[in-house]
Amino acid sequence: MEAAPDIGIMRLMAAFGLLVIPVGLSLFMKLGIARQLFISAGRMTGQLFLMGILLVYLFRWDNPWLNIAWVMVMMFFACFAAMVNSKISFRHFFAPVFLSYFIGTGFVLLFFNSVVIGYENIFTARLMVVVGGMLLGNSLKGTVIGISNYYESIRKDNKRYLYLLSLGATRQEALLPFFRDALLAAMRPFLANMATMGIVSLPGMMTGQILSGASPETAIKYQIAIVLAIFAALTISVSLSIYFSSRRAFDDYGILKAGLFRK
Repeated sequence: MEAAPDIGIMRLMAAFGLLVIPVGLSLFMKLGIARQLFISAGRMTGQLFLMGILLVYLFRWDNPWLNIAWVMVMMFFACFAAMVNSKISFRHFFAPVFLSYFIGTGFVLLFFNSVVIGYENIFTARLMVVVGGMLLGNSLKGTVIGISNYYESIRKDNKRYLYLLSLGATRQEALLPFFRDALLAAMRPFLANMATMGIVSLPGMMTGQILSGASPETAIKYQIAIVLAIFAALTISVSLSIYFSSRRAFDDYGILKAGLFRK
């Protein structure tokens, strides 16, 4: 099977021409997203081109320590993005969320590279950086949904939480229903997406491998493996983010501390 042909600059510009449709609709319907769309598309393009240049050197040098350091950098930015999108305090939540990524994504990444792929050099850039990015990207979405849902639910239904405490429940017992709901909220979008893979949509990793010349059978097996790894990393990261942050978010009486949320 032949590899996918390269896309020239003019053909890439033609792809940008597709933005005329959503921009035109935004202007006609007065949605007010045209400016945001251009900014997002510009940022995506710039970041991907910079990442492409960086990957060239990471693949060329393929230094294990450098690859590990870059994964740590990705974890840092994933944690930063989670803070921004969930509007929670950096001071109170950055360390717990970063630790959850380090444990959850780190464990799944090493397991995937060593046991599932079985590659001799599990710290090679093609595995550490690429697979690590896929795990972090999807864990980020789940973390934002889960941690936002968790603390917003406690704030909105604070009487229920305090009532459970007044009945003699421990803080962990009173928080369990909120923890359960937040975890389900984080997992459901991915579960719905997983259930329709192959029929409604062809996933990105599978499509990329087929375009690069891999057989459909090999691409399918890689896609199944990476989806299961992503779901495991998401589950661990979200659970630990909520658990670790909860240990710092409440005072000795089980009341949410002030200053946990940014306006």
